[in-house]
Amino acid sequence: MRSWQAGGVSRPEWMTRNLKVLSAVSLMQDAASELVYPLLPILLTSVLGAPAAVVGLVEGVAEGAAALTKYVSGRVSDRMGRKPLVGLGYGMAAVGKVIVAAAGVWPIVLVGRVVDRVGKGIRGAPRDALLADGVDHAQLGRVFGFHRAADTLGAVIGPLIGLAVLAMTGGNIQLALWVAVVPAVLSVVLVLWVREPRRTPETFGAKRSIGKRTPAPSDPLPREFRRVVGALTLIALVNFPDALILLRVSEVGFTVSGVVAAYVIYNLSYTLISYPAGALSDRLPRARVYALGLLCFAVGYIGLGVVDGGWPVIVLLCVYGGFNAMTDGVGKAWISSLVPPQIRGRAQGVFQGLAGGAVLFAGLWAGLAWEVGPGNGTVPLIVAGCVAAAAAPILWLSSRRLEVGVTSA
Repeated sequence: MRSWQAGGVSRPEWMTRNLKVLSAVSLMQDAASELVYPLLPILLTSVLGAPAAVVGLVEGVAEGAAALTKYVSGRVSDRMGRKPLVGLGYGMAAVGKVIVAAAGVWPIVLVGRVVDRVGKGIRGAPRDALLADGVDHAQLGRVFGFHRAADTLGAVIGPLIGLAVLAMTGGNIQLALWVAVVPAVLSVVLVLWVREPRRTPETFGAKRSIGKRTPAPSDPLPREFRRVVGALTLIALVNFPDALILLRVSEVGFTVSGVVAAYVIYNLSYTLISYPAGALSDRLPRARVYALGLLCFAVGYIGLGVVDGGWPVIVLLCVYGGFNAMTDGVGKAWISSLVPPQIRGRAQGVFQGLAGGAVLFAGLWAGLAWEVGPGNGTVPLIVAGCVAAAAAPILWLSSRRLEVGVTSA
């Protein structure tokens, strides 16, 4: 369906003001984050002289802090409002990038990354609840698909800016990190244009309508929600951080610039598939679109575990981009459709917190098994890919059971 704007120009009903503003915010912030991300291992080891183990320590602690923050943030946002937490989260991410750029020793980088990722944890659940506000559940896939496409476009732009800065400055990594601060700060400014829906007594379940109390933020989460989150969390236990995927790309012969370029191509695939995948999930059961994403995961992981370099790596990274495109935004739309608006912040916080914790655990076991057998990540990649290949048909066949209880916005 379409609504009308001034001048007679139509726009889809799902294309809300908050979707447009928050998509621009995410694009800016992700450009900053993904400019920094591929350079961190080099900064820590080559510039600051830290051992390789510190790279895993920094990212593990930072992501663990983000996962713990997500649950609390989502719950608080349902009670106190979402826009202030979104602004605080993006503000902390910008401060974290300043700390990393100014670091002269690796513990300061750790502090900066923790501040950055805690900011990510604070903003994620309330932002996703704002994206879903006022949108019919049958259109949530388009909303989250569009947002993920914009967010991941930032992940294409950021590394390209980084490559350009490195080329122009003779490889000055710390200057490139300072450049990342600019889009991070712009993302915070753009939050000012976000609109928080007016909060009424009904928001807190204080009034009754047609004999039923409006759900309150403290009410239990629906059984259907718990079932879906449990299934997706179990699957996430084999989805280890992309830093290990990039490590594999490096170990099969790609140079530093080649790894960054491969990462750009992966994010471009993710960007291009995100919106079509979200729109598809508004037509098909979301469990089935998620299952298709798991097939992409299986092909990408098993393939990367088998190949020994060259163009097949690029093809497999593009396939792996399809996994994230078909699961990230689709998963958030799925979760939003299972709960009423009054508790969407908490629902997103629980889902994202558990998923983040599962990915952290996956990174730990994959890291420990990285040199097992042939080494260079072959065993964990193949094991994880086989688990995903087994989970995909189970999820597909369970789609009707997992879609029960969907609620309107």
